[in-house]
Amino acid sequence: MNLVIKKISWVIFALLSCIIGLYPILYFVLERNFGLLQQKSEELLSSPIWNAAFYTHIILGGFALLIGWTQFPKAFRDRNRKIHKKIGMAYVTAAFFSSLAGIYIGLYATGGIVSVLGFVSLGIIWLGTTMMGWLTAKKQDFDSHENWMIFSYAACFAAVTLRIWLPILIIMHQGDFIPAYQIVAWLCWVPNIAVAFWIVRRRKMRLGIIE
Repeated sequence: MNLVIKKISWVIFALLSCIIGLYPILYFVLERNFGLLQQKSEELLSSPIWNAAFYTHIILGGFALLIGWTQFPKAFRDRNRKIHKKIGMAYVTAAFFSSLAGIYIGLYATGGIVSVLGFVSLGIIWLGTTMMGWLTAKKQDFDSHENWMIFSYAACFAAVTLRIWLPILIIMHQGDFIPAYQIVAWLCWVPNIAVAFWIVRRRKMRLGIIE
């Protein structure tokens, strides 16, 4: 029974990653006046620098989300070391530029300082954990590499959890977007990192690193 639940959970996890990973396509086939852009000022939407950062963030972030989940199944890694390395470098490159762009656009987050701190913190954590994952792989410390990449993808997966939590929070606040967005700026990633911490701790216990 536990194995069935685990497989179903993994399928849902992968499916959500793919769906939200492809979500940025909507910005190229629909009018821009939808989603979170509805809350932005005309002045900001007309800024070339902000637009460059925004599209860098959503395109490369979506790509990272789309490919990142494939790296975790051990059987795939063991059979396809070269492919694993190539996908990993693609993920790290995408995450590096997307997180930097995310930090920049986070400075203009709707909802003031609460939202700004939440999204900028997320960008810094995603950047830091990804770089640590890359550095530990370069040093061939693969146990630490896997741990750091679990944290990195947990931060990346905030793109999914944001879109789950935000409509719920808006309903809870009777349609008021600002308080909902201030909460989701933290709720979209803090529980993800907590789950990643739990997974990493279990790995360390299984490996005998901690008791």
